[in-house]
Amino acid sequence: MQALLVGEYLSFQRAAAALGVRQSTVSRRVRQLEDELGVSLFERHRAHVRMTNAGAQFLKLAGEALNQLDHAVRTASAAGTGSIGRLSVGILSSMATGFLRDLIQTYCMRHPKVAIQFLERASVNNVDAVLKRQLDVAFIRDTVQAPGCESLRLWSERIFVVLPENHALSERKEVGWADLRNEHFIIRQSADPELGKRITTRLTDARHTPSLQKLDVGRETLMNLVSIGLGVSLTSEAAIATPFPKVVFRPITGDDDLLHFNAVYLAHNDNPALRRFLALARKMASERRRATARSDGSRIRTSVTTVISLLLASSLGALVRRLDLTT
Repeated sequence: MQALLVGEYLSFQRAAAALGVRQSTVSRRVRQLEDELGVSLFERHRAHVRMTNAGAQFLKLAGEALNQLDHAVRTASAAGTGSIGRLSVGILSSMATGFLRDLIQTYCMRHPKVAIQFLERASVNNVDAVLKRQLDVAFIRDTVQAPGCESLRLWSERIFVVLPENHALSERKEVGWADLRNEHFIIRQSADPELGKRITTRLTDARHTPSLQKLDVGRETLMNLVSIGLGVSLTSEAAIATPFPKVVFRPITGDDDLLHFNAVYLAHNDNPALRRFLALARKMASERRRATARSDGSRIRTSVTTVISLLLASSLGALVRRLDLTT
């Protein structure tokens, strides 16, 4: 460092002043460095200092090395805090809308230097990839077992039935499971089995077994098959934001007809980018639950007010009628 400053200022005195030490200290340390190298770095004169050819070459390379070391330190520090780095994410559902899209978008805005890789596969395959360290984190439905992984519940989505636009049920705002008893269902073979399980659980009884066909196709092909009348299908709430020609989406009624989604990861994964990602996910999920609770509370208060108003109106009406009879 002393030699670099002497080369920059071409003065032992000014280099010493910049370092806040005595000129003799700088001169002694530069002399020790020259002795170790076996060459003179500077020609010393009474009025000035001049670099030798060897000194110019050495100080140039030393400056470059110092800059590289400084960059390495700053890069390591940034990687250690998660502001740069890589993050691999496994997904299974559409990111057209909903919590997952908001989470990814917010994280990318806050950490633009983190490179994110995505892998879309079934939940079981994503869990296996997490265990093999091929993925840092995967989003799965909570019905899927993930032994050896940490699991974090984040959000829920309603189930929607996918209908051809000319289907009789397309005129309704909501559809009940009983309305689908005689329908032929087509679902993706590569998708998670949760939707297929919902169909069999909801529609199977002593007199009826649902018609269910699993196809080895992608999401777009499945929607096209529904549009031409080869069957109806199910999808999650996040997927309905993507429009498909000649199909409609209708929510299935019932508070328990929700799909719950978890993030799974390895507890000993020390990727700082993952830690920041999970912290953001927890915060956003908590804020979303609080907002939902406030909304539900508002609806409850409105309902109570309405009931009280109706009761008061009824009581006043009865009182008026009683007064009419007595008069």
